[in-house]
Amino acid sequence: MKTTLFKTVWGHEGTFPEAVELAREAGFGGIEAPAPLVEEKCQEFFTHLESGGLKWIAEVSTCTPEGVFVPEPGKSAADHLVSLEDGIFRSLEGNPVFINTMGGYDAWDFDEAMRFHEGVLDLEQKHGIAVSVETHRGRYSHNPWLFRDIMKRLPGLKITCDFSHWCVVTERLILDEEPEILNLAAKHAHHIQPRVGYAQGPQVPDPRAPEYEYAVAAHERWWDNVWDSMCARGFDEVTMTPEFGPDGYLQAAPFTQVPAADLWEVNRWIGHRLKGRFEKRYEP
Repeated sequence: MKTTLFKTVWGHEGTFPEAVELAREAGFGGIEAPAPLVEEKCQEFFTHLESGGLKWIAEVSTCTPEGVFVPEPGKSAADHLVSLEDGIFRSLEGNPVFINTMGGYDAWDFDEAMRFHEGVLDLEQKHGIAVSVETHRGRYSHNPWLFRDIMKRLPGLKITCDFSHWCVVTERLILDEEPEILNLAAKHAHHIQPRVGYAQGPQVPDPRAPEYEYAVAAHERWWDNVWDSMCARGFDEVTMTPEFGPDGYLQAAPFTQVPAADLWEVNRWIGHRLKGRFEKRYEP
């Protein structure tokens, strides 16, 4: 079992070709990003990926305007499934490794959430591509206890493990006290976004700082559990997209707005740290 790191374009301030080159220079094997909405831009996007020799994980955020991640209020499961299928159609031309979706809506009741997640499995079958549901605030997957019940009902559901969201939602390193949910998430895990959260936010200011060593250690315990499950389930490759990001996630000094850290430096650091940890854990 090998591990491949993917670079997120969220927070990247340069051009897409520059993002491709940064990923290559850092030893990352791919890019995680949504397909551009404009056809001409889409073709350029695919060309740069191919020329850079990089794989692609296609992001699809359901029922959100471009560049926004919080879903529009009041949309039904059927609306979100139409949005997801539109994104799948747009992405398939670029031959993605799989679809990662921020899908669904946090305000649904359980029955509506079930209709959406059952529909995700139907779209997988219809289009012949894996669709992984990201654990994310604003979506039904935001709450570990609510989402536990979805995972129990749908053993075939694939998830993207971004445990940082569950930390801020519950105001604690929740998976240390909920081993059942951790083990269940590990059994459903398809992809990992290794951002380090803590009780008061989805992103510690800098995971290299000693004051956040406790949070890094907790997340690493959880990721070990996920990797062990993926290994037991016969995965040939584990994909990880370090996703420390901007837009309020990255803390900054008041008035001056000097950022607490450089996002790409942090994402490279956590990516290579985990790649080394993974390879040590599973070396022949």
